[in-house]
Amino acid sequence: MASHIERRKFLATLGAAAVAWPLGARAQQPTQVIGFVRDTSLADATHLVVAFRQGLKEAGFIEGQNVVIEYRSAEDQAHQLPALIADLVRQQLALIVGAGAASALAAKSATTTVPIVFATGGDPIMQGLVASLNRPGGNTTGVSFLTSASGTKRLELLRQLVPKTAVIAELVARNFPQAESERRDVQAAANAIGQELIVVEAGSDRDIESAFATFAQRGAGALYVGTGSFLRSRRERLVALAARHRIPTIYVLREFVTAGGLMSYGTSITDAYRLAGNYAGRILKGEKPADLPVQQSTKFDFVINLKTAKALGLEIPDKLLALADEVIE
Repeated sequence: MASHIERRKFLATLGAAAVAWPLGARAQQPTQVIGFVRDTSLADATHLVVAFRQGLKEAGFIEGQNVVIEYRSAEDQAHQLPALIADLVRQQLALIVGAGAASALAAKSATTTVPIVFATGGDPIMQGLVASLNRPGGNTTGVSFLTSASGTKRLELLRQLVPKTAVIAELVARNFPQAESERRDVQAAANAIGQELIVVEAGSDRDIESAFATFAQRGAGALYVGTGSFLRSRRERLVALAARHRIPTIYVLREFVTAGGLMSYGTSITDAYRLAGNYAGRILKGEKPADLPVQQSTKFDFVINLKTAKALGLEIPDKLLALADEVIE
């Protein structure tokens, strides 16, 4: 039931154009239907959907005019994805959008004929979505925004913010392939400049609580929160703990900063979803996923939350403010 309420709220925030039409009305329109599936809540995905619709529009498709989008969310219950996708496939879809690797993989298991466009923060080959980036083959292509990339840049930004801190902590997601390469990069960068780095892994809520106790005990003056769906799904908790412990923190994704985190630097996910929308439009026009190379999102966003900085008693240096793509007041 909750997912229906969430979906209604989500559609309301997107505006009337997003609301699916009654089937009778749809039959008279030359519209194609897209299924947009996410394993996590749609409630905080409005900016991603707006970006996706922008990409569709660039390709000549406007939701509510010549395309209908059916939104589905597993609300963090990934085991529900196969049933959600099976239901969509029965509706004679033109295309499925897998918002995240879990949704895209569930779609790939469900159909070899309906085209699939994914947006993922991981390596699509390692995740088993495509055999090759240049020639995906099959019915799947999309956009990758490698969230683990640019770890050294995040460390550098954190040091610019708190240059006098002796110890920086890093929270790493356990058993997440990309987290390992990110951790190596950040450790190497810290070693190169003689920065002491405490690394703690987390795979459960209890781990997160004890990690913050360790950071406090070891006198960490700043925190780097790494990549991974586990940490992303706990962002409210992480932001609250960082505030309680008064520890300046940098994150990978803008979503942490809109939830009250201090700052983030990483690949622009909104740009990735715009590119995915563009690919969806091209496929609706007749291009084949097999022939469309997987795109890499190359735009980076640096976001600062000034309200959080003020609460921490931090003065953000002018040079950092000048670098920011978005400042939340």
